[in-house]
Amino acid sequence: MHALLNVAVMAARRAGAVLGRNFNKREKLTVENKSHNDFVSSADLAAEKAIIDVIYKHYPDHAIHAEESGIQGESDHIWIIDPLDGTTNYLHGFPVFAVSIGLQINGRLEHAVVYDPMREELFTASRGQGAQLDGHKIRVSGNKDLYRSLIGTGIPFRDADEDLGPYLAMLSKIAKSTSGVRRPGAAALDLCYVACGRLDAFWETGLAPWDLAAGTLIIREAGGIISALDGSEDHIKSGHVLAGTPRIYRSLAKLCAKEIKALV
Repeated sequence: MHALLNVAVMAARRAGAVLGRNFNKREKLTVENKSHNDFVSSADLAAEKAIIDVIYKHYPDHAIHAEESGIQGESDHIWIIDPLDGTTNYLHGFPVFAVSIGLQINGRLEHAVVYDPMREELFTASRGQGAQLDGHKIRVSGNKDLYRSLIGTGIPFRDADEDLGPYLAMLSKIAKSTSGVRRPGAAALDLCYVACGRLDAFWETGLAPWDLAAGTLIIREAGGIISALDGSEDHIKSGHVLAGTPRIYRSLAKLCAKEIKALV
């Protein structure tokens, strides 16, 4: 394992331990409302601190781009961190959430970790080295038929007034054309589930860079496609994402071309 990836794994596991210890003590957590349906808890902050402490111990000159503490430092090495992807799930005791850490070097994603502390599943990837789940190589599913596919999604909440209409139209088309749609509530894990074949595709709008950075590299290293809804490469910036196996990705883009145009 590359030294940088090893540090990311250590940091993710440290944050996962923090989240695990607090999961059954949720009534004692301090919770603030950042915006509509967007929360931060003392568990998020403690997990983020644990990640940053590990990174700075090994690489004090690197920069940080974290959900809660923002941008720290300047460097060609930037760690993009979501200490708790799925905060709403976490606060309700719904056991689907993850730690997401991506490392960008000179503007390109090079290493990624997504850790699910409830299932103790560790997804990792390094550019050009493939993607792994608990040390075993993973690939996107071999499913070629849209009607047999299982699709993941996330319901818009940041720009719900603007995006909900086209999103619901897209949801209706996909639900009628596939085996089913799932909305677990943690985008980083959804992307990893595409990478390991549990889902055949995923789409969502209004995501943030820390939701997408690690999962983007993991999907690509597993043989999948991920982009903005319109096929462009700015999904990490725009937050509108479509990902999947090559065949299912193209089928969804064609099926929902009208709705995608309305969303972008």
